[in-house]
Amino acid sequence: MTPALRLGRGLRRACALAGLVALAACGDGGQKAAPGHPLTFAILSAEGQAATEPVWRPLLDDMGKAVGAPVQARFGASYEELVHAMQAGEVQVAWLSPRPAIQVLESGTAEVVARTVDGSGEDSYRSVMIVQTGSGLTLERVLNCDRKLRLGLGDADSTSATLAPAAFLFGPRDIDPAACFASVRSGDYPTNAYAVAGGTLDVAVVNTVTLAQLRRQNPQIADQVQEIWRSPALPESAVLVRQDVDPAVREKLRSFLLTYGQGESAAAARQRQVLAALNYSQFRAADAAYLDPVREMIASQRLIQARASGDRSERQAAEAELQRLRAKREVQP
Repeated sequence: MTPALRLGRGLRRACALAGLVALAACGDGGQKAAPGHPLTFAILSAEGQAATEPVWRPLLDDMGKAVGAPVQARFGASYEELVHAMQAGEVQVAWLSPRPAIQVLESGTAEVVARTVDGSGEDSYRSVMIVQTGSGLTLERVLNCDRKLRLGLGDADSTSATLAPAAFLFGPRDIDPAACFASVRSGDYPTNAYAVAGGTLDVAVVNTVTLAQLRRQNPQIADQVQEIWRSPALPESAVLVRQDVDPAVREKLRSFLLTYGQGESAAAARQRQVLAALNYSQFRAADAAYLDPVREMIASQRLIQARASGDRSERQAAEAELQRLRAKREVQP
């Protein structure tokens, strides 16, 4: 065999080996997104998996039948956990409130396929400040900032229980909750609502979804809290799907959500019962732009913090982002 032939054969073997390695790598990286492969759906579970899974399982089983693959649930105790899981590829689909949804979208790993609509037909909800019924506490008294009251907020990534009160209530008044209250506790919505009802917290920020669930599940406790402030409307939660999910599967997921519970058939009626258990009436078409009101809130909060810190470059960046979002809103029909 001539040196040229030996060289040619060696090159062909090297190329073939490189091709096999590349195919193996691609196959391994895309297997999770392939049709028929199990999908994992991320859900925030403030009350624990035992309480949450029964109301989500019927929807996930129906979803699995529609896409032709089992849908497993991944329950997380915090938004931070779920955001990390989606960015790391540990879950392919997630139900997220607006702020963590924006975090995932900004990482470029997922897209919005639908937004939720509550049981009354609203595709928005509100942040709500509550106190114990009969306590005599008013919003004016709460904002006196005499460091005598105990406040409950949500986790750092909560749209309604942390971002909304900062953007609409505390920020415009230059109030730092840590300097205003005797204590500030971060907790999930049900825990904070029960704490206010029981008197271990004086005031807490939850949302209208929490109060509706509390009214339905435990009306006696619901009677023990009263609202003293509510925010402007906030966009409802989003369902996100990772970009590396097979396009055909992604479209099946989108179609499933947008048609679920629609129509007059017996199957649609059963699906509406499944949605009612989740306090939803339907899923509605949406893209990332529907979250722009929350992006404005984030930019506003960022601007307040930059002004307080004296960071000129950060202030200019926040002002530019806020101006961009407001201009975009003004030209929309």
